[in-house]
Amino acid sequence: MDPHVRDCIRSYTEDWAIVIRKYHKLGTGFNPNTLDKQKERQKGLPKQVFESDEAPDGNNYQDEQDDLKRRSMSIDDTPRGSWACSIFDLKNSLPDALLPNLLDRTPNEEIDRQNDDQRKANRHKELFALHPSPDEEEPIERLSVPEVPKEHFGQRLLVKCLSLKFEIEIEPIFASLALYDVKEKKKISENFYFDLNSEQMKGLLRPHVPPAAITTLARSAIFSITYPSQDVFLVIKLEKVLQQGDIGECAEPYMIFKEADATKNKEKLEKLKSQADQFCQRLGKYRMPFAWTAIHLMNIVSSAGSLERDSTEVEISTGERKGSWSERRNSSLVGRRSLERTTSGDDSCNLTSFRPATLTVTNFFKQEGDRLSDEDLYKFLADMRRPSSVLRRLRPITAQLKIDISPAPENPHYCLTPELLQVKLYPDSRVRPTREILEFPARDVYIPNTTYRNLLYIYPQSLNFANRQGSARNITVKVQFMYGEDPSNAMPVIFGKSSCSEFSKEAYTAVVYHNRSPDFHEEIKVKLPATLTDHHHLLFTFYHVSCQQKQNTPLETPVGYTWIPMLQNGRLKTGQFCLPVSLEKPPQAYSVLSPEVPLPGMKWVDNHKGVFNVEVVAVSSIHTQDPYLDKFFALVNALDEHMFPVRIGDMRIMENNLENELKSSIAALNSSQLEPVVRFLYLLLDKLILLVVRPPVIAGQIVNLGQASFEAMASIINRLHKNLEGNHDQHGRNSLLASYIYYVFRLPNTYPNSPSPGPGGLGGSVHYATMARSAVRPASLNLNRSRSLSNSNPDISGTPTSPDDEVRSIIGSKAMDRSCNRMSSHTETSSFLQTLTGRLPTKKLFHEELALQWVVCSGSVRESALQQAWFFFELMVKSMVHHLYFNDKLDAPRKSRFPERFMDDIAALVSTIASDIVSRFQKDTEMVERLNTSLAFFLNDLLSVMDRGFVFSLIKTCYKQVSSKLYSLPTPSVLVSLRLDFLRITCSHEHYVTLNLPCSLLTPPASPSPSVSSATSQSSGFSTTVQDQKIANMFELSVPFRQQHYLAGLVLTELAVILDPDAEGLFGLHKKVINMVHNLLSSHDSDPRYSDPQIKARVAMLYLPLIGIIMETVPQLYDFTETHNQRGRPICIADDYESESGSMISQTVAMAIAGTSVPQLTRPGSFLLTSTSGRQHTTFSAESSRSLLICLLWVLKNADETVLQKWFTDLSVLQLNRLLDLLYLCVSCFEYKKVFERMNSLTFKKSKDMRAKLEEAILGSIGARQEMVRRSRGQLERSPSGSAFGSQENLRWRKDMTHWRQNTEKLDKSRAEIEHEALIDGNLATEANLIILDTLEIVVQTVSVTESKESILGGVLKVLLHSMACNQSAVYLQHCFATQRALVSKFPELLFEEETEQCADLCLRLLRHCSSSIGTIRSHASASLYLLMRQNFEIGNNFARVKMQVTMSLSSLVGTSQNFNEEFLRRSLKTILTYAEEDLELRETTFPDQVQDLVFNLHMILSDTVKMKEHQEDPEMLIDLMYRIAKGYQTSPDLRLTWLQNMAGKHSERSNHAEAAQCLVHSAALVAEYLSMLEDRKYLPVGCVTFQNISSNVLEESAVSDDVVSPDEEGICSGKYFTESGLVGLLEQAAASFSMAGMYEAVNEVYKVLIPIHEANRDAKKLSTIHGKLQEAFSKIVHQSTGWERMFGTYFRVGFYGTKFGDLDEQEFVYKEPAITKLAEISHRLEGFYGERFGEDVVEVIKDSNPVDKCKLDPNKAYIQITYVEPYFDTYEMKDRITYFDKNYNLRRFMYCTPFTLDGRAHGELHEQFKRKTILTTSHAFPYIKTRVNVTHKEEIILTPIEVAIEDMQKKTQELAFATHQDPADPKMLQMVLQGSVGTTVNQGPLEVAQVFLSEIPSDPKLFRHHNKLRLCFKDFTKRCEDALRKNKSLIGPDQKEYQRELERNYHRLKEALQPLINRKIPQLYKAVLPVTCHRDSFSRMSLRKMDL
Repeated sequence: MDPHVRDCIRSYTEDWAIVIRKYHKLGTGFNPNTLDKQKERQKGLPKQVFESDEAPDGNNYQDEQDDLKRRSMSIDDTPRGSWACSIFDLKNSLPDALLPNLLDRTPNEEIDRQNDDQRKANRHKELFALHPSPDEEEPIERLSVPEVPKEHFGQRLLVKCLSLKFEIEIEPIFASLALYDVKEKKKISENFYFDLNSEQMKGLLRPHVPPAAITTLARSAIFSITYPSQDVFLVIKLEKVLQQGDIGECAEPYMIFKEADATKNKEKLEKLKSQADQFCQRLGKYRMPFAWTAIHLMNIVSSAGSLERDSTEVEISTGERKGSWSERRNSSLVGRRSLERTTSGDDSCNLTSFRPATLTVTNFFKQEGDRLSDEDLYKFLADMRRPSSVLRRLRPITAQLKIDISPAPENPHYCLTPELLQVKLYPDSRVRPTREILEFPARDVYIPNTTYRNLLYIYPQSLNFANRQGSARNITVKVQFMYGEDPSNAMPVIFGKSSCSEFSKEAYTAVVYHNRSPDFHEEIKVKLPATLTDHHHLLFTFYHVSCQQKQNTPLETPVGYTWIPMLQNGRLKTGQFCLPVSLEKPPQAYSVLSPEVPLPGMKWVDNHKGVFNVEVVAVSSIHTQDPYLDKFFALVNALDEHMFPVRIGDMRIMENNLENELKSSIAALNSSQLEPVVRFLYLLLDKLILLVVRPPVIAGQIVNLGQASFEAMASIINRLHKNLEGNHDQHGRNSLLASYIYYVFRLPNTYPNSPSPGPGGLGGSVHYATMARSAVRPASLNLNRSRSLSNSNPDISGTPTSPDDEVRSIIGSKAMDRSCNRMSSHTETSSFLQTLTGRLPTKKLFHEELALQWVVCSGSVRESALQQAWFFFELMVKSMVHHLYFNDKLDAPRKSRFPERFMDDIAALVSTIASDIVSRFQKDTEMVERLNTSLAFFLNDLLSVMDRGFVFSLIKTCYKQVSSKLYSLPTPSVLVSLRLDFLRITCSHEHYVTLNLPCSLLTPPASPSPSVSSATSQSSGFSTTVQDQKIANMFELSVPFRQQHYLAGLVLTELAVILDPDAEGLFGLHKKVINMVHNLLSSHDSDPRYSDPQIKARVAMLYLPLIGIIMETVPQLYDFTETHNQRGRPICIADDYESESGSMISQTVAMAIAGTSVPQLTRPGSFLLTSTSGRQHTTFSAESSRSLLICLLWVLKNADETVLQKWFTDLSVLQLNRLLDLLYLCVSCFEYKKVFERMNSLTFKKSKDMRAKLEEAILGSIGARQEMVRRSRGQLERSPSGSAFGSQENLRWRKDMTHWRQNTEKLDKSRAEIEHEALIDGNLATEANLIILDTLEIVVQTVSVTESKESILGGVLKVLLHSMACNQSAVYLQHCFATQRALVSKFPELLFEEETEQCADLCLRLLRHCSSSIGTIRSHASASLYLLMRQNFEIGNNFARVKMQVTMSLSSLVGTSQNFNEEFLRRSLKTILTYAEEDLELRETTFPDQVQDLVFNLHMILSDTVKMKEHQEDPEMLIDLMYRIAKGYQTSPDLRLTWLQNMAGKHSERSNHAEAAQCLVHSAALVAEYLSMLEDRKYLPVGCVTFQNISSNVLEESAVSDDVVSPDEEGICSGKYFTESGLVGLLEQAAASFSMAGMYEAVNEVYKVLIPIHEANRDAKKLSTIHGKLQEAFSKIVHQSTGWERMFGTYFRVGFYGTKFGDLDEQEFVYKEPAITKLAEISHRLEGFYGERFGEDVVEVIKDSNPVDKCKLDPNKAYIQITYVEPYFDTYEMKDRITYFDKNYNLRRFMYCTPFTLDGRAHGELHEQFKRKTILTTSHAFPYIKTRVNVTHKEEIILTPIEVAIEDMQKKTQELAFATHQDPADPKMLQMVLQGSVGTTVNQGPLEVAQVFLSEIPSDPKLFRHHNKLRLCFKDFTKRCEDALRKNKSLIGPDQKEYQRELERNYHRLKEALQPLINRKIPQLYKAVLPVTCHRDSFSRMSLRKMDL
């Protein structure tokens, strides 16, 4: 066997030796806290219960509640004082479960112990399993295991041929299928031959065809396409048996006959059949072309668009699927290969996932005899894609071919390779197989060979016999593969087509009838022998076939011969040939020559010109087909075999010349083609390595080729790197090379001479039947490389020695447990196949030689080695491990494993590479990044095999070089970043913890690191007293710490340096360094070796300094508390708070820097410490801060509590406070987010500001996850870092920083994912808060033990309260309340004396949880609240403080909380009552009663405030309720003030400035009342009396009732408003509001109260401001004298009727609406509002203003009656109400008129028209503190028709007078009034009125007065008309003269008509005055007044 062939085959079949580090998967690179692995570890988590998730489904629930309440209660049902009813409710309700033993007096220590035990039970062990890993693309330290080398496949397509039917069936038809790429003009697959003939048709050919082999009966084929594109066609060609006549004639019957007419044409068909029969008998072994068609493959796959005309129906089995196709031209073939077989190509042309399609092709094209070549085919195919294809005009052959096309299954059964070998899983050889069709990829594919393949394809193309004498027309070519010249030497290596034998000795081409120069389209496939000799050749024989049967004419006549020798100069001869054809048989010994050589005495066609074109293509993994490679392999093999001279090409190389030739051939490898280099890569590298290790002996001299080989390797590797870009992993490692090192490479000396039997149990050889291409990896890595190439016996594969078992047993036998010697031994069981242990003595060790060559190389070689340093490093490491293994040195002590010389080389190498990194990082950034990671991985690997101290010294070397460079750099961040990567990779070692020597536990080793003597390390175990002084050393990065824990010291130092706010320019690395620490910790967390809590505590000790480092960073951490704006802050403050936060420094920070106190918001105060320096820090991003904090929590959770406590004891108060601040921040950071918020955040995809988003993506300050969190908290306004540069973590634009990709993925989460996420977050929040609680307990113990530092208890309480305020789980809250109770019982004075603010806060928090929907939370909260009261009582026999705080808390709770539920709070109140009843100790005191009073009062407030919630949408009702609640707080001024201010706020929101001002005046009056009680100062207002000029309503603020509290009582009037400045502030606000309302007169009144105060304080500045404002006010009054400019309001009477209205039923109000509101507007508003509430069909507006009769209304409807009313003043009032303002201020009476007639119509004739005036009186004067006021009194006045007439006439007369005397005159207005008065046409005008009422004297004396009054009115009226006419005359121009005359005529006419009526007096009235008051009464009642009270 040829040595080269032997090497190839060995390379393909040999077993691999793989190094597997036993614990490697526990290194941080394989951290299970990445998303994919998290899921498994999160199984079985309990679902934490959160109140926020429990809330019943929002609205529906609310509505039901509302309805219930509306029905059940109305304001008047429970008058404020009726305690009875609410007590009754409470007493009958049920309490929650009481906590057992709550009231026992247990000693504090005992309580602490119990709390501690309960807290520690059922905790989640691994914190990081609950925390999503940081957003990193791929951890830098993870090296992916390279892919197993395997055979290359493109995307695979399964084509099944189902049936082929023509209109007539007369003869067998043979088909072939192949793929063509039109664009590349290339056939991209071999042919697949199939036939679908019936048995009967096949029978016709029986004499000619040997029995068919099963392999030739395949009807389905698997095609592979590496480069799918739009240009791929599936071409189907049909042939039939040769017959007389050209193709057209033979195809004619197929075109004319139709199947349907079979009976009609019976005779003709019979005739055709018999003809066919004859031809089959005679010419059965020849074929002729018949027809063809093509299918555009991508159309099927994407089923987009209709197919070409030839396949009219495409039945696509499932739905339409459109795909977009585009082509990718780079060579990233090996994209993501599936496990066993590589698939590649562009995903967008994805053939692996389309839906299977069944095609029916109905039209075939007749094959043109002169158009057979491929060139013609490409033209046709290109043409087919055009809409107006030439082909469409051709007449088709109709037929039906059915084909199924689908993606190929992963491992199909019954599959044959192109060599016809069975692929595994071939259960039964009798089944019809599926053929794998060999692909000829359209472009190069760069995949190394892994299987033996040796095929030859021969394509005869054309023959030109035009110039040949003699008859040669029907020409066929017979092709044979010969191994000698005798005709019997033809080898049976030609593959059969369909339904024939598997291999044959000859193949014939199809015949084109009567064509002397035919084209051929045959493909002849030959299986090449493994070893070729010079005698192998291809022989072509040309025959003329006579189709007609004539006497004595033979069937075939040879008409020519030609041949191709297979080897030329030892190389395979392939390519395009144009051969001369000889007319006679070639002479002896022709086969070694080429036919081009003119042999003597031979006759040639056409004078020896080339007339036969043929192409020969080889697909071989033996023949490189590259001259350079061939030469190199030939020389190397010659050396091995010692065969000289060597013939290469035309040269013979003698031994003396060999060395030069060899060197030049190594150098020439660069010139070879890349594709063959890659295909033979493994062999090539093996040979080069062999040359390094085993220098050849040439002519007795050892020739050292180390340097040459090293150079060649470097250049080959660089070539691959440059050309195969798509194949690199994230570290720039080419996957082909990585696979080579991991699997293929082994030490050359270990080739076994003979396969020695494997380890004991295995026996037998390592070969198996059939080719294994399993797609499933075996349990260990794939070592099953063994395969044998034929032997299709299917049974063997079942033998127990399958590679899997073999591997398992080997690994089993090797895995010795070496854990006893933990420290120094390498704990890897490197598993190798034992068969390899046959060792040869070797001259050199590869790794030593490699290190040497590398150290000594220089120039370009060194450069290229640096470029690909990873390759040489990994090679070296694998070589070292092999060496140790094969020499049984794995157990040797590390120090003696390698010689000094080698260690020196390594040290030198590392040192020079480090200096390269340092010196070149600015120039060759990309290269240096690669070099840096390669070096780090190398050191990481060395930690596994070399002495650890030595490796640490190498790390130190690198560090020294970097740090010396750092000092000289202006911007160090790039270099520091490189150092971080380096450190991170080095520390990712799986024995990182062991390498760090944690204190004791693991026995201290001999010497921890070169710099520390063993003595110190011995004492590092926990000793006694030493460590007390040294406790600080454990928590600080002290020298001892860094020496003992070398790597941990480096990591933490790096963290401290980068996070240091003074570190210039390193802020970009925050994220990176934090991720490093996070990654280490999360990896320890999940490491099974450290799962025992004690061991974990030791591990945590490595990180104790982390606590200190993070404490230093407090001012820089992202302020998570900011996100709480929406919770619990009073609105009025929050506004200005918000507006600040846009600036660079958030307000809290600014305040802190200024040293003032932070604005006290309801949260216990913002968390930042006063930062000592005034300089501004860059804030970390939220994501980084979160990672840091989770690390902190991990250390706190796992560290030893006693150690922590000792350390806390040493800390100063300031430091402890820092720690508490940190915990405070943690609470906010890990707060749980409600499930439904998550849902919403999904829908809210559009960011408010894309630009900001893009910037963030570039600067990378926030990860996608943080983005989500921020979004859902509505927090996008604030830049995430609060700093100017968005805390640019990762400044360079790197692809991993564009978060779009993740964003889109993140957003499309399913509901299940969201729920899972919520489950995890819930557990994380619970665990994080419990850790915080544990830590707080430790801090409290520290205080108890040392009995000092009480000042920090306030801080502890603050954190506790903060955690109660956040969203917490029930589990956490129970523990939290327990801790809080313990804290209060240990330090009661803390709350009641010092931290009074916090007492208030605690009350608020407890109350909030008392209203929780979750029972356990309520139980604990009410217990806590009860104990709080009890403790307060015990201190001072009453608990005024807690009472007051609780009452205030309740009102703010109800006022602000959105999802507050009073039902639950009632339960808690009941629980508290129950505790009070059961409390035996205090039974005799007043305590139970006080509790009861408090509870009942709370209950009342609750009922009202709940109603308020209900009316959130109804502004009037809401204000009414607030008003009522405020009234209920008459006894607690602070609360009343609060509610008045709430009302003012509500009014301002709705722009009711007058009302807001009134609220403020009332507030001021209230404050004044109490101030006057407190201090008697003359200049202060004397209570509310002072304010009555501003509003008559103010008197209700007077504090005269008996239940008023005295202001000196503790806790009363303590608010900031109950001071002089508070009063001033309120009044100033009131003035401002009045001013906004346009009520400038009132502004003056307010300032009248203020001025004395400022005068008393001699505050000139304020006074000047006030007078300025007064001047403004008065000048505005002057300018707006008429008052039209100032619209004060419009009033309406609104009545509600119907039970639906609940409280409002039958109530009447006067509503004050904004000025110029039309009746329609308010009507529309109320109708709309109540319609929405009750349903539109239920609400009706009563259109008239008549009194409503309740009985006539539909009880199921709600009626609203709305009437416009005007202010009403009695005559005497008009004296005082002069100005417009007077007429619009302090209004209490309103009037509206209703016309009616006695018979019920509204309007009638003049004499029957009555009018009703209704006068309403309201309970308070407008404007008041609310916009609607109840009507308290109603009176009606009815006017008789004559009185109506009098009123009308008076009005007209007034109008005339006004128009006449107007100044300046207004002619238009005047004329309008005149026209109405004197125009006779006016119906019901003055004249008619006079005629109706004055024409006769009334009979009823009662009416005399009215008659007379009307008469006088008319008299006045005519006089006014005259004045007006006169005035008009003076105003008009000449053009209106005529008009004036007309008016005057009319006037005179009117006057005449009226004259008699006006002059008639009633005589009775002018008699002497009657005797005294007889009728006085009847007259004094001017009219019939009906009083209605």
